[in-house]
Amino acid sequence: RVSLFALIFSIGILVDDAVVIVENIHRHLSKGGKKLTEIIPKAVDEVGGPTILATFTVIAALMPMAFVTGLMGPYMSPIPINASMGMLLSLIIALVVTPWLFRTIIGNKVHHVETKNSKKGENSIFDKLMRPFLHNNKKGKLNRYLLIIVTIFMLFLAILLVPSQQVILKMLPFDNKSEIQIVIDAPEGTTLETTNQVMIELADYLKKVPEVEHMVAYAGTASPINFNGLVRQYFLRQADNMGDIQLTLIDKHERKRKSHEVALSIRPEVEKIARAHNVSAKIVEVPPGPPVQSPLVAEIYAQSDSQRAKTAEIIAKTFTKANGIVDIDTSLESPSERNIVVVDQAKAAQLGISQAQITQAIETAISGNDVSYLHNPNNKYSVPIRLELPQNRQNDWQTILNIPIQSRFGGKVTLDEVVDIKKGTWEQTIYHKDLLPVTFVTADMAGFQDSPLYGMFELVDIIKQDEQVTQNFIKPPLIVDKPSLKWDGEWQITYETFRDMGIAYGVGLILIYLLIVAQFSSYFVPLIIMAPIPLTIIGVMPGHWLAGSQFTATSMIGMIALAGIIVRNSILLVDFIRMQVAAGRDLKQAVIDSAKVRAKPIILTGVAAMMGAFFILDDPIFNGLAISLISGILVSTLLTLVLIPVLYFWYLSRFGLKNV
Repeated sequence: RVSLFALIFSIGILVDDAVVIVENIHRHLSKGGKKLTEIIPKAVDEVGGPTILATFTVIAALMPMAFVTGLMGPYMSPIPINASMGMLLSLIIALVVTPWLFRTIIGNKVHHVETKNSKKGENSIFDKLMRPFLHNNKKGKLNRYLLIIVTIFMLFLAILLVPSQQVILKMLPFDNKSEIQIVIDAPEGTTLETTNQVMIELADYLKKVPEVEHMVAYAGTASPINFNGLVRQYFLRQADNMGDIQLTLIDKHERKRKSHEVALSIRPEVEKIARAHNVSAKIVEVPPGPPVQSPLVAEIYAQSDSQRAKTAEIIAKTFTKANGIVDIDTSLESPSERNIVVVDQAKAAQLGISQAQITQAIETAISGNDVSYLHNPNNKYSVPIRLELPQNRQNDWQTILNIPIQSRFGGKVTLDEVVDIKKGTWEQTIYHKDLLPVTFVTADMAGFQDSPLYGMFELVDIIKQDEQVTQNFIKPPLIVDKPSLKWDGEWQITYETFRDMGIAYGVGLILIYLLIVAQFSSYFVPLIIMAPIPLTIIGVMPGHWLAGSQFTATSMIGMIALAGIIVRNSILLVDFIRMQVAAGRDLKQAVIDSAKVRAKPIILTGVAAMMGAFFILDDPIFNGLAISLISGILVSTLLTLVLIPVLYFWYLSRFGLKNV
């Protein structure tokens, strides 16, 4: 699926090189007076260098993403690999095949000549737009400063949407799946009949939900393993106090609500039924990306088992203070009584009873034992003769203790003569992670934010008030000298993914900078050319806000791709200005002409990339990628047409035309 979306994502940017080449050929052809065979070499040579450079800047921005580590690496790697290979092939086709195809189809018959009226109209638009910023007097400088200040202010407002929670950050949004799972955990010692009764009540309610097509309940046994169960180890859930309900929804095209909306709607009633029976009911959805133990996980470390259990209980109570935290649970087991059979070994030895005889007698009474077989010549298999107590008396210890055992001295000895029954509790299961004993506190996030990160950040502030617990975010504590907490779950994958993608973004920017330095032989010009990269935020963040979408890992991929796509526009503008000034053109007019001449290919390539993104706009997972491309290209392209020529004009005016 990811590879397919990588191809769809590439559709828009693959035609950019051909668009620039064809548009420039058409521009030269429209001047008239020359044959197409004379025009094509000059037109391709004019934009060939910038086109090659622009293509490699896109590849430089995308390729570092192929080296993202962790679980998300293989998940995202098809996008940079497929898109980069496509860009290389499209460049070769644009430089070799496209001009030949243009000549074959158009021939030498097209000889349009620009009319003065259209040219005058175009000049008047760009004159009015650009000239106020191109004066070297105080007014011109003030206009340039105002342009930069307004741009920075818009950038600040766009970034402000994140801390104000107008744009929610999340690893990946929920996909519209056809499955929902409800996991039941009753206190240890709960009978299978009680667990089954809870599941029957839940099933009676779930049958009334219109989106539920059918369900399967598993009481006391594990359900068939699924994608989520691989990490959460649901295949080990085999106990009388455990249950699992698998819901299958009707086809997504036949229901109005998405699977996540259905899960949110059934949660209140499911929790109500669970509380009535003092059990825990967790609603589990199929994760859109790599599965985790739980969206919100707190790993508790301490010096002793009792201290770790006490700290886990305190942290679990703290979870209830945060808004939107649901499905709170711990790996601690409820205290459950057990009967311990203590054998008086000295007395048993005197009476001629071995400990193995005592164990076998109790096992036979409770679980049964095949003592012999009934052989019938008419039956293919022998019939076992099973010895056990009646089911209604298997829990009666008085009956069990009255069972006689054959002594090796020839007499009979009842169990109560050699054993005593003592009351006790089952020991807690001790979990280990990286050789350290650990207790888990798990939860999920629901409500407005619907992102575990915000619930975790709120809990971090609450727990910080308790100076006795140390919080760790990246690695577990090296030395456990006091109660410590390590945050895990979706936070860990989010941190690793955005860390690696941030590094990839930085490496991509460095590669783009070096490519532009090599092309323009300047260390300052690349900074002007790369100026629109942060301006993409002005489009991306408001775009997510207007669409009501979360900023996810796929949104970040879109921003990284924008770094290469939007630099193409700056390269075309700056290269045209350099070419015009070198030919003796007045600097102001060259700046205006750059916007006028290059506006058409820049807008065409931008529209092509936006149209390619529209195909994935309705996908729940890659929706963020589409929004980033559409909104980022729209806003940054319009700003680039004005800001880059103005900044380059300021640079040449300040440092002289000798730098061209």
